[in-house]
Amino acid sequence: MLYAVMAAWLIGTIGTALAIRYAQARAMLDQPGERRSHQVPTPRGGGVAIVVAALVVGIGQLMSQWGHVGGQSGLVLAFLAGFGLVAAIGWADDHRPLPASVRLLMQVLAAGVFAGALWIETRHMGLALLAFVAPVVLANVWNFMDGINGIAATQAVVVAAFLSLALPGLWMVLALAIAAATWAFVPFNFPRAQVFMGDVGSGAIGFALGCLIAVAVARGLETTPARASVWLLALPLSAFLVDATLTLAGRILRGERWWTPHVLHAYQGAARVVGHGKVTMGFLAWTLLACAVALTAWSHSDIFVLATVASWYTLGAVLWFLLQRWARVHQSVVRSGNGA
Repeated sequence: MLYAVMAAWLIGTIGTALAIRYAQARAMLDQPGERRSHQVPTPRGGGVAIVVAALVVGIGQLMSQWGHVGGQSGLVLAFLAGFGLVAAIGWADDHRPLPASVRLLMQVLAAGVFAGALWIETRHMGLALLAFVAPVVLANVWNFMDGINGIAATQAVVVAAFLSLALPGLWMVLALAIAAATWAFVPFNFPRAQVFMGDVGSGAIGFALGCLIAVAVARGLETTPARASVWLLALPLSAFLVDATLTLAGRILRGERWWTPHVLHAYQGAARVVGHGKVTMGFLAWTLLACAVALTAWSHSDIFVLATVASWYTLGAVLWFLLQRWARVHQSVVRSGNGA
């Protein structure tokens, strides 16, 4: 396992450096604009290194353990295939923007393959539904939330590392490999962004985390006395899920084209006031605290666990509203001052 994690970090480091050179040579640059949070043209597609690292480790682990992972070989293959498909469509989009419907279709197809494999493995329709919904949702959430330096990468590192604690064997190695490869990407993206991970990275990472969630829930239902404890796996996702969900809901209610790029997330508004670094670190602190709460509440009574999850998400929603209001007020004051 140690060698696999080290290999993932090394591939992530070298691969990101190569991805920057590739993007510069092909003018794969994100330009500044009203719907962007950066100020200078920046290469994109650096997340391809994370994808390659995860695939290399995953295929290597599967080959070395073939015959020793029981019927889960098919499930791992389905995961790697879906992960690769989502990454491929993201990589194509990074070269030349594709319609959102095409990307979504590929994500749905990839998730369907994984969900079908999990259903064959468990014969549990609820788990199969989770395995279909979670990867599609998180692929898009990570894409929506990948808007300032370091935020998507640091969140992915913590969430993947946390999920590794709830995963068995090969799945634990996969989670740690994703965490290590993404950690290798962070210095290239934070505090100053030399490269963005692009759709190839954000979509594939979100997809992978959704699949790992489904496998962790399946294992938790088998091994945890308090079955409601699996809900605690949602706590480390709270920062992204709250901001993405409430922002999306607001855009839909206002009749906006919610699938188009924008800068209306709470994290984007806050970044315009205090800068990318402080917001990324603030979100990171929230997620680390969420992990601590989840570990503390694990195996408590079902009522305690459900109350903890509900309270945590309620607190997150309240903080989201306060953050949005604070950012709007501050920017209004700045605009008024400039006008004066």
